[in-house]
Parts: sequence; C-alpha cells; structure tokens
Amino acid sequence: MDKIIADLHIHSKYSRAVSAAMTLGNIGLWANKKGINVVGTGDFTHPLWFKDIRTKLKETEDGLFKLKKPACRQGRGDQSARFMLTSEISNIYSKDGKTRRIHNIIFAPSIQAVEKINKELSKIGNLKSDGRLMLGLDSKKLLEIILKADERCVLIPAHAWTPWYSIFGSMSGFDSIKECFGDMSHHIFAIETGLSSDPKMNWRLSSLDDVSLISNSDAHSLSKLGREANVFDCELSYDGIVSAIKNRDPGKFLYTIEFFPEEGKYYFDGHRSCGVCFSPEETKKHKGICPKCKRPLVVGVLNRVHNLADRSIKIKPRNKIPYKCLIPLEEIIASVKGVGVRTKTVQGEYEKMIEKIGSEFFILLEAPIERIAKVFGKEIAKAVMRVRDSKVKISPGYDGEFGKIMI
Repeated sequence: MDKIIADLHIHSKYSRAVSAAMTLGNIGLWANKKGINVVGTGDFTHPLWFKDIRTKLKETEDGLFKLKKPACRQGRGDQSARFMLTSEISNIYSKDGKTRRIHNIIFAPSIQAVEKINKELSKIGNLKSDGRLMLGLDSKKLLEIILKADERCVLIPAHAWTPWYSIFGSMSGFDSIKECFGDMSHHIFAIETGLSSDPKMNWRLSSLDDVSLISNSDAHSLSKLGREANVFDCELSYDGIVSAIKNRDPGKFLYTIEFFPEEGKYYFDGHRSCGVCFSPEETKKHKGICPKCKRPLVVGVLNRVHNLADRSIKIKPRNKIPYKCLIPLEEIIASVKGVGVRTKTVQGEYEKMIEKIGSEFFILLEAPIERIAKVFGKEIAKAVMRVRDSKVKISPGYDGEFGKIMI
C-alpha cells in the first residue's frame, strides 16, 4: 500500500441526525468506493455500537481492524478498509464563568482501552443516550481519563472553529489550547480544522505552529465519507498513523484533503433565518448586529480566525503539511448535470464512474483527464480539472447554511 487515505471522525447510526444506513458493513463498503484505506469507527462509547465493533471486526494490524465478513465490494487483494477505534464526546461545562461546549475526538489503540474508557465515562453520563456522548465534564478531565486507560490514547479537539461546539468557537470556546487544557496542553498535538477552515487560515496563529492540522469528514451519511481526509505514507498501524500526525514528518504525513472552506456552513457571519450573510468587514460595519432582527450575528470561522490571528494570511510558516481542496464527486456531477445531488441521475452516473474508472479519490486526484473525458464526456472531465486547479466559484456558507458551488 503506497498511500494511506484516512478519515478518522465519523458517526454511527446511533448518533442523532445520522442515517440508519451507517452500519459497519455499509461504512466498509463505502470506504472502498471512496478509496479510503482507514476509517474511524466513531461512537465507540455507545454500548450497542461497541458490541458491533467487538463482534463484527477483527484486529489485523496493531490497533487496526477489518470486517470479519466483508461487504461484497472490496479493495484489491487485502486492501479492504481498516477501522480505527474512534469516538466524539460533547463536553458541556462551566469554566471561568462561561459555559463551554467543546467537541473532542478520541483515538484508542485497543478494545481493552475502550472498555476502560467506557467504564469510567459510564459513571458520569448515560452511554446509551447518544452515539456522540454528551457529558458535563471538563475537557481536561476527559483527557486525564483516556490517558489513564492507555497512554497511547489521543484527544484531538474536533472541528476546532465551529461557532457553537469547538475549542475556538466564537460562541462557547476558548482563545487557546492552554486556556482549555492547562498543564495538560502538551498532550494536545493536533486539532481538526473542520469544514469551514483550511490549513492556511490556521497558519495565521503562531500558537498553532507546533500543532498538527488534521481533516476528517464528520460523516453523518455514507456519501459524506471522505469529504475531508488525511493522506499518509507510513506504517499501516495505529501507532504508525498517530506518529505521522504527531511528528508532522512531510515524508509520512503527505497532505490533507479539504473542503473549500467557503463551502462550509459556518465560513461567513450571519443569520440564516433572516437571510443575512456578512463578511467580517460587513459584520464590523454593522457592529455585530443583524440589521433585520437586531440580535447579535452568529460569528463565523473566518471572522473568528481573524480575531485570534497574529500574522498575515500571506505568510506561510515553515515545515507545514500541504493540503488540497476538493469537491465531492457527486457534487461535481450534479453541477455539470444541473440537477440535485440526491437525484437518480447523479447517483447512477456516480456508480458508473466508480465501476469503470476507480475509487472516488482516484478519480478526483489521479485519473487521467483524457480517460474521464473518453468514458464520461468532456464536461465532466473539464469540471474535475477545474476542481483540481481550484478554479471554482463559491457563495460562502453561514450560520448552518452550506455554501453554494459553481464549477
């Protein structure tokens, strides 16, 4: 295996607002369609999902698992998707006189580690309540619990800039990692950028110079798998992947795959209910108040980054992991055809492209444009090329509304 494409933050059917089709078998099937080599299990704190993990997966490499009974579509040879034990916790608590709502991703190296974590967390909250467990627990305390279970466990702040639920969120977050984790901050060696920010935006903060930037889909449905991901050239194991992230070796952590951040649903400021979408400059002009309802605007990611930044976006710090912005193949097809993403036309064309050319990531990143044009026409090929060259137009997302793409 030359490269490892990993999507390490997803959800199961046991999380709220998640498709009932998000089962281990279906996730494995779609990971292969997408070209994802390692996918997070998500939701390992949920008892029923953890039961599925224990009974339906078997360990292959150290800390990685695969389906005991694979789905019908598999990778070539033994390249069927691996699973890594991951979960997201929603930490809601009061600190320094302010309510904090922080989502954190946990990586665990073994079933035994997960058992220990779940045992401790069951003393604090109801594990059956939701796949994304909600706890009145300080993020620092959560970190202490998982490291006590196994020192190889990892905590990574999820979608770090999302306004409502993140470490740097404008509505409930902190201004720094240290403010959140105190004397445990040295254990936080990575953050997840989220759909509404890209690495270049995060590079504006010198406080993040020694922090790795990872990207994952946070998928709630099968087709959303891999909309963001990480690309490694490292040992296929839990420690291999964690080490590549932690050490930021560009020979092992090759690049991240990103949304165009403007497409993310919290890029600009605004009020969705009022139809108000503002750039940071417009928000400042209106003194942060919605001109329609006269209430404070939801401050988006671009504005929040700008407020915490201490360097220009034109400055690229040294030794940073590169990234590529992509648009999901279904959205490219829908744009070309002029129809909705969930239509039969798009779904049929998507399946044909996967069958005749290869996985989605192969099509988006590597497939010869001439081959795409020959099989599926010049318009599709031209659209894929424009995405590769970042020649797209996007009406920015805001206040929970995804941006609109024009290819």
